[in-house]
Amino acid sequence: MTAEPAAPLPGQAAQVFAAEAVRVTSGANHGDPLGPAEAAVAGDVYQLDRRAAPLRLVLAGGLGDAGQQVAAGSALGAPGEAVELVARHVLIAPDGDTVDILLIALAESGRHYALPLSPMAPRTDYTLLESHRDPGTVRLSDLICVAFVTGTLITLAGGAQRAIEALHPGDRVLTRDSGPQPLRFVGKATVRALGSFAPVVISAGTLGNEGDLVVSPHHRVFLYQRGAQRLGETAELLVQAKHLVDGESVWRREGGHVDYYSLVFDRHEIIYAEGIPCESLQVNEATLRLMPDDLADDLRKRFPGLSHHPHFGTEAGRAELDPAARAAIFRKRGTE
Repeated sequence: MTAEPAAPLPGQAAQVFAAEAVRVTSGANHGDPLGPAEAAVAGDVYQLDRRAAPLRLVLAGGLGDAGQQVAAGSALGAPGEAVELVARHVLIAPDGDTVDILLIALAESGRHYALPLSPMAPRTDYTLLESHRDPGTVRLSDLICVAFVTGTLITLAGGAQRAIEALHPGDRVLTRDSGPQPLRFVGKATVRALGSFAPVVISAGTLGNEGDLVVSPHHRVFLYQRGAQRLGETAELLVQAKHLVDGESVWRREGGHVDYYSLVFDRHEIIYAEGIPCESLQVNEATLRLMPDDLADDLRKRFPGLSHHPHFGTEAGRAELDPAARAAIFRKRGTE
């Protein structure tokens, strides 16, 4: 999520685990650590060791780039040491979420490390779905929290809609709680729509939207629940797009590349995208630490002291959104 860099950015940091910390606890390769794709067996169950400590790896540029090297400040390897992207493993957690793990190797030591692209919980079963020898190009700057894709129509202060890629700082956007608000910052990144980075498509009509709404998986949509039967304790419900996926009305779109845009305001706001209330990017130290270094530094310089409080509302996870709950939300919202 950058101002369209022409080249990979230096000093991208990530947390990795020793490959030995992710082992098969049940299946054909019982007891073996995470390994290359050709040795993996679909259906094997992996766990992250509860004693595993994350290790800080700093890379010059992005994973998968030609000549990838360790950068200064890394706790692993030596500056200039070559890094090889060995495999990509796709696993599924008990709650149905998929986790992509990149297996990387440091050239001089030959040590292998696991880089989860989504959080992993220790002592939790993750079942292997598939493994790939060619993981494709994945950059650490691809770790995007909240973003819309090219073409998403955003409602402006006067009610008109404008494609997100045509928005600029200073444009006044309609917000649910604060009325018209000036846009402070527009971030952009082009990423490969692969695994955890593949966008979620909320099909037209599913939530009362006229057109498809396509967002990053962690982007939260806002639902206002009427009546006594509701999820959570409040009428206001925030739901990550990935938890709405049912394979029919809401689905993941993999393949090719996708342009992601994020919008920043003075506060964490609920705005309207394709007519659906959705959150803007929440800026605080926690989210800044997840962003590419250049974007985080830019936001700190532009808006010193900026720290958003989260929008009030109950957040529903996958456990609360069983098929019946999703169907009720889709049916209800689509007929209002």
